[in-house]
Amino acid sequence: MSANTDLISQFIGSFQDKDVDKILEYFTEDAVYTNIPMDPPNRGKAEIRVILEMFMGMAEAMEFVVHHQSETADGVVMNERSDRFFVNGQWITLPVMGVFEIDNGKIKAWRDYFDLNQFTSQMAS
Repeated sequence: MSANTDLISQFIGSFQDKDVDKILEYFTEDAVYTNIPMDPPNRGKAEIRVILEMFMGMAEAMEFVVHHQSETADGVVMNERSDRFFVNGQWITLPVMGVFEIDNGKIKAWRDYFDLNQFTSQMAS
């Protein structure tokens, strides 16, 4: 594996600990995190912290299960995942496609593509 692929594997694995400070260490100061069906993009660590704390606050536990991961020639890492959140005594599973742009060993852009309705419909049940 390359350094970029290793970095993203470690980053994805860090979500199980629900430690926002640890997760934010993976980002550049001016990173952009975009949940594609949700606007606006989260720019900079302070905004990224808010969205991460929201997700982590709603879930008693969480895990991201990577099914496939690849890297482009220019170092962009992409993965197909199932993001799982334990909420109100049940696991909610969301299929996600993530794209990560890396700059000097840090994530400078993270985009997740998913169907928001799949998430909200499971939250309602």
